Amino acid sequence: MTKKLFRSLCLVAFTVFFASVALIMGVLYEYFSRIQQTQLRMQTELAAQGVEKSGAAYFDGLDIRDYRITWIGADGDVLYDDSDADTASMENHLEREEVRQALAEGFGESQRYSSTLMERSLYTAQRLADGTVLRLAIAQNTVLTMLLGVGQGLAAVIVIALILSVLLARRLSKRIVQPLNAVDLDRPLENEGYEEISPLLRRIDQQQKQLRAQEVELGKRQDELNAVTGSMKEGMVLLNPKGRILSMNQAAAALLETALPAEGKDILAVSRDLDVQDVLTRAGKGEAAEKYIHKKNGVYRLSASPVSSGGTISGVAMLMMDVTEKAQAEAMRREFTANVSHELKTPLQTISGYAELIQNGMVRQEDVQPFAGKICSEAQRMMQLISDIISLSHLDEGMGDMRFEDTDLYAVSESVVRDLQARAEKAGVALSLTGGPAPMRGIPQLVQSIVFNLCDNAIKYNHESGHVTVEARGDDTGAVLTVSDDGIGIPPDQQERIFERFYRVDKSRSKASGGTGLGLSIVKHAALVLGAEINLESDVGKGTVITVHFPPRMGD
Repeated sequence: MTKKLFRSLCLVAFTVFFASVALIMGVLYEYFSRIQQTQLRMQTELAAQGVEKSGAAYFDGLDIRDYRITWIGADGDVLYDDSDADTASMENHLEREEVRQALAEGFGESQRYSSTLMERSLYTAQRLADGTVLRLAIAQNTVLTMLLGVGQGLAAVIVIALILSVLLARRLSKRIVQPLNAVDLDRPLENEGYEEISPLLRRIDQQQKQLRAQEVELGKRQDELNAVTGSMKEGMVLLNPKGRILSMNQAAAALLETALPAEGKDILAVSRDLDVQDVLTRAGKGEAAEKYIHKKNGVYRLSASPVSSGGTISGVAMLMMDVTEKAQAEAMRREFTANVSHELKTPLQTISGYAELIQNGMVRQEDVQPFAGKICSEAQRMMQLISDIISLSHLDEGMGDMRFEDTDLYAVSESVVRDLQARAEKAGVALSLTGGPAPMRGIPQLVQSIVFNLCDNAIKYNHESGHVTVEARGDDTGAVLTVSDDGIGIPPDQQERIFERFYRVDKSRSKASGGTGLGLSIVKHAALVLGAEINLESDVGKGTVITVHFPPRMGD
């Protein structure tokens, strides 16, 4: 702005200066012309008086350098001329403007310009008493000639004026701009300067207030967004079209193993994972992309989508969702399906084989009853397996058709022990119940299922003359069930897996005893529904103690 103002001031100064010079020269030229014309008129009157008194003798010895004097007869012939020309050869002057005017009015004036000599001639003529005319002429320089005459002095004045104009323009432009440069835009209304910029300062103040309000609002929205994205378990990354990070939450930073803040960084500098780069590249081309990646702490699904604005891709949004549980559930479902198929196949093959032998008459009459007993045993095993599978499916669905109610853990345990007493005696195992009243709030069917399966397992995985002790008691912390035996025990490396479906510590012993491998899985799921905690202690060859702690109260 300073340079532009400086140039403008210089231009104005130069224009005014040259216009002033032209005007002054014109005024001076006209002024001196009028003085010269007046002097010429006076000289003409004096010369006319001299001629009237002395006649032609007036011209004898007359020496006039600046003027030209001519005496013209009444017929227009030249009687005298102080030039070197021959008067006889001169043309008739009767047609000259000043001569005609003098003859008609007594006095005449005229001006004539010579382009060849670049000068102007002034003429004055006066009629004498005898009818002749006396004319005086003087040469007057033109404006251009006058300028050429004073050129050296004028040039010096112009140079001095230009230098002063530049210096003053420079200083003045700085002084004009200085208050503008000193304006405090943070507090526009507190500035003292030109009154002309007050509307601008008020407008700036209003806009700053609006911007501050918008900044506060944007800050709130950014905080809300950060709070939402920060609490998300899913990782979220927003990129601009050039691959620069616009936003990244804590979950995404943890998954990509980088530190926050990451805004402004190139995604390649943050993660060089080929799967991540692949989905982002495809999304950057306008294609929704998805891929599963395996990390140390689980399985994640990457989902990247292009963000369009006005028909062009303005960025990429990527979500990183933890699908570890889903992947594990799918794996367990596949394993469960395979195990069910295997568990059902064995008894079906046994039943089919025995039935085929009986059908083809290949069995002796005395062997028919044992064969039928085997078929019945395998069928009962299949029925038990299906019943356990239905129970697990029911638990997986959330037990929506069952309600919590007040019950007594000791009473439920007493009923189960009574029902299993015959099975325990058949296996040569002593089954006993201790404890006392243990009121609790739960689902009776699930409580009964937990007690039954724990006692049934303790009997199956025991040895002849073994002992199984069931204790049910209540205290300030809730109801506690403890089932202990002195059976085969569980190796330490398998204790975490015994609650998996179809997992058996001793597979041959379990199948021989009719076990399905689902009992402890049912116990685990039922305990989750009831909010109970399970604790396991076991030594190989010494026995196992399983404790289930039920909370004192459970809401509906």
